[in-house]
Amino acid sequence: MSVPPAQSPPTLGALLRGLRSREGWTLKEMSARIGIPVSTLSKIEHDRLTLTYDKLQQLGQRLGMRMSELFAEGEEDTAQPVTARRSLGDITRSVRVETPNYDYHYLCTELRRKRMVPVLTTIRAHSSEQFGELVRHSGEEFLYVLSGRVVVHTEFYDPVTLEPGQALYIDSSMGHAYLAAGDCEKAEVLAVMSSAEEELMQSLLSIHEEQRLGTGAVNENGPADAKPRRGKAGR
Repeated sequence: MSVPPAQSPPTLGALLRGLRSREGWTLKEMSARIGIPVSTLSKIEHDRLTLTYDKLQQLGQRLGMRMSELFAEGEEDTAQPVTARRSLGDITRSVRVETPNYDYHYLCTELRRKRMVPVLTTIRAHSSEQFGELVRHSGEEFLYVLSGRVVVHTEFYDPVTLEPGQALYIDSSMGHAYLAAGDCEKAEVLAVMSSAEEELMQSLLSIHEEQRLGTGAVNENGPADAKPRRGKAGR
């Protein structure tokens, strides 16, 4: 009889994410409580950054928790109540975010803590040099090409070109980049990102801010001059 493999211990990011979920805090709310910028907190939750022991002690003090409480795993919540949530959206009510490579129109943004994030995206970048480093974030994503042709670069696969009407589904933690094919000025796609993380949209916005800065460095003061704005019908 085979013995099931032992589960690996949770990471600091998973523990903080679980703590935030149990307390019902958004990334922004937890950021204000512990004095860590949203972009930095998002990196910690995605295991892209860690904290020294003294910083962990300071975090526990600000939350009024002992270290043992900070690292306690929450019990599985087996109850799944029906929320009956619904959202009707269109491009005029989207939140628009511009980066050097993409224009994003986030749809149905009035629903908080949703597990799927639908985005209409205009792709302008045409080369890997123009795009920069591959993007990684938690969860999975689905891509459907509406117009133009899209060249998909991923960390473990050869590039593939998608035509209008074709789709792609990937693990978002795998490095990836979407480029407009050379014969297209731009391409438009519908993307849907999903994650167990309830504040996925805020995490994505944090990544967009890093792309806008073009350095990959954390902006300790959070987004400044490139704040998301409500979209208009024109692109």
